[in-house]
Amino acid sequence: MRGVGDEVAVLVNPGAGRGRHGGLLPAVLEELRRAGRPVRLLAADSGDDAEQACHRAVAEGAAAVVAVGGDGTVHRALQAVADSGVPLGVVPAGTGNDFAAAVGVPGRVLAAAEAISRAVRDGRDQAVDLARTTLPGGQVRWFGAVLAAGFDAVVNERANQMRWPRGARRYDLAIALELARLRARHYTLVLDGVEHRFDGVLVAIGNGQSYGGGMLICPAADVRDGLLDVIIAREMGRAALTRLRPRLQQGTHVTDPRVGVFRAREVTVEAEDIIGYADGERMGALPMTVSCQAGAVRLLL
Repeated sequence: MRGVGDEVAVLVNPGAGRGRHGGLLPAVLEELRRAGRPVRLLAADSGDDAEQACHRAVAEGAAAVVAVGGDGTVHRALQAVADSGVPLGVVPAGTGNDFAAAVGVPGRVLAAAEAISRAVRDGRDQAVDLARTTLPGGQVRWFGAVLAAGFDAVVNERANQMRWPRGARRYDLAIALELARLRARHYTLVLDGVEHRFDGVLVAIGNGQSYGGGMLICPAADVRDGLLDVIIAREMGRAALTRLRPRLQQGTHVTDPRVGVFRAREVTVEAEDIIGYADGERMGALPMTVSCQAGAVRLLL
């Protein structure tokens, strides 16, 4: 474990998983203290605050950062620990825990906390790849699971603009509204310097296998192979896309002749009117360049 300090900084999203794990937080903190290090909760009132708190903890020499929440919470912590040498622990307490599943974190909250505590105590961590994204203005953002840059990204953008209904129903309504106005975009993909142009409805770039709480959009992705998996779906109508989406749960969509599968170390994706989302978080408008950074984060497992 490479953090130079003594303190374990813990980022908690109390609303993660709709609050269903909130009662376990005292037990999680107690388990982390068994590693023999001081444990400090990071104060944050928003996602931006959470990210800045993680950056401060790393700058102040934290021995480790632990994210207690879902993919969004982990995403904020990754911005601080990526390429820093400060290890990250993940306690999967969110609605979607796709990064945790990809790297092999135990699925139960307390089991994950126990694994982190043992790793800190033993001075043990594992190198895991991250995706490094460069936005048009030059800003760099990291993600651990999947970047959506097609229909699912459009749905996310629509859902985030809606104030009603709340919860999962808002996402369902956003899907229905965007299906009604579905159109193919013209994409330019550059994969390790080789350009591909096509009209399509779906593009996903995966460091990990899944997004959206277990949908296996990139079923063959491996977070330790130094490569990104790229999935595209070429132009299709509403009925065909509706039939394709349930197959994402098992990863069988890749056998559809309209679906393409690629692997690359660096990908540039360009299309009009698409806001990319990674780890469920808004990244920004295309175009963007994504590269796989091997071993960019040290995981406490």
